[in-house]
Amino acid sequence: IVSRMGRTLYDPDELVKKCKGKPTMSITMVQNAGKQIGAIPRPTPAPTSLPDPGDTPLDFEQEQPPQQPDVNDIQRNDTEKSYSSGISGPGSDFAPPTLQELGLKPATTPHRGGETIALRMLDSIIANEDYTATFEKPKTAPTAFEPQATTLLSPHLHFGSVGVREFYWRVQDVVSAYGRHASQPPTSLTGQLLFRDMYFGAQAALGYSFAQTYNNSHARFIPWHLPSHISPDTRLITGGYAIDSSNAERWFQRWKHGRTGFPWIDALMRQLRLEGWIHHLGRHAVASFLTRGGCYIDWERGAEVFEEWLIDHETASNAGNWQWLACVAFYSMFYRVYSPVAFPQKWDKDGDFVRRYVPELKEYPVRYIYEPWKAPLADQRKAGCLVKGEECGTEGEYTTYPRPMFDFAERREVCLKAMKNAYKVGLYGNDPRVLDGSWRKLFDDAAEGPTEGEGGLPGAMIEGDRTEDVGQRGDGEGDDTKNSEVGTGDIGKRGLKRERGQATLDGLVTRKRVKK
Repeated sequence: IVSRMGRTLYDPDELVKKCKGKPTMSITMVQNAGKQIGAIPRPTPAPTSLPDPGDTPLDFEQEQPPQQPDVNDIQRNDTEKSYSSGISGPGSDFAPPTLQELGLKPATTPHRGGETIALRMLDSIIANEDYTATFEKPKTAPTAFEPQATTLLSPHLHFGSVGVREFYWRVQDVVSAYGRHASQPPTSLTGQLLFRDMYFGAQAALGYSFAQTYNNSHARFIPWHLPSHISPDTRLITGGYAIDSSNAERWFQRWKHGRTGFPWIDALMRQLRLEGWIHHLGRHAVASFLTRGGCYIDWERGAEVFEEWLIDHETASNAGNWQWLACVAFYSMFYRVYSPVAFPQKWDKDGDFVRRYVPELKEYPVRYIYEPWKAPLADQRKAGCLVKGEECGTEGEYTTYPRPMFDFAERREVCLKAMKNAYKVGLYGNDPRVLDGSWRKLFDDAAEGPTEGEGGLPGAMIEGDRTEDVGQRGDGEGDDTKNSEVGTGDIGKRGLKRERGQATLDGLVTRKRVKK
């Protein structure tokens, strides 16, 4: 077997080696290390022919693989039939199995895979020389759809239907010919590929701990709500988490399923769930809202949702981006928070994006599209949608859209105060006090997050409240937390604190008492 590195521009291990064993925490580190490694090689041309492999008889009986455990069960609505006629498939033609033969649910995303489509998309991008040469990612609109404002080639890079060096050199050739007015890294198209390499290099240096805060030497420790459960044997997060606040858990479920009451956030999360992709500034907005700009919920919860739903998910890029946006690594300007009202108005004054993905608000006047709770009742009735409660549903002849789950300005200030305090304490994920739970001595009991006491379990896990991983099943719409009687306005100066009455949630974890 001949193995070749081809997933990134540079071999991540070589990047780390040139950085003297340090993780690549900036694009400058990648660029400097790249100069030492040498020029990015051009892709090898595809062969024009293949040698005759000779006689290849199948002189053995096909053994059907075991059906259990079925990690794709959550995505099936029928039994898997692709082996019903042996290795040749139901049609005895060795064709790739269809979604129906695999028993999978119909695709909801309009995006399609395969090299033919990927190369056609790349050709279209390269043909527009001005777009290719002057692309600057911060200037692309997160509200654009049909077509979107960026290349949408990230899923193809993930699945390998277009090579990263093919993409790089096709773009770079246009940039080189364009001249001095071409954009440059980090905002250019090639700069986006260097950012991708940065995350892969950081992951290569830090290993599994890169995708979490606990035991991560380069991630700031923040005592977020809904902290991860950590295995004492591996020191890795398990996918389960503790519920230190029923409010935070309800906010998380409302965020995940696009019913926060803030139309911009809900439109993005519904697009993500339906299509498996959202613009990078949209990812910024929902991540800021969940972590340091609203809910103060652990970035690892958001990363898990993105891992489940993104069709371009890469562990390195996903974990790195969430750390960046939560301001625990790569970026530290935590006071820069995305407003769920002012920010989208800059890009889409009329609210067309919201009308597309939150159709219950499609008839709302422009002045209320991002703040429908401010619309007079007469206007709500005229638009056919009442703003009330916590659910999306119907009431008589009207649809209903939830009220905002909190006062954003108030929560922003709570989060900024908490982030400032955590930065002042100055702990990182590998600090001995984080590893043994004694970090709590450094935080006031009234601080935001699970900060009570002076000691505890490793990381931010909670004494007496443990979670048991039960796997993800279903889409979470039936979670038991959304009808909780706990109010959303009972925060006060203390911030959210642990509450005991929570039951099962979203099929992710089951709560139980630890026997004493």
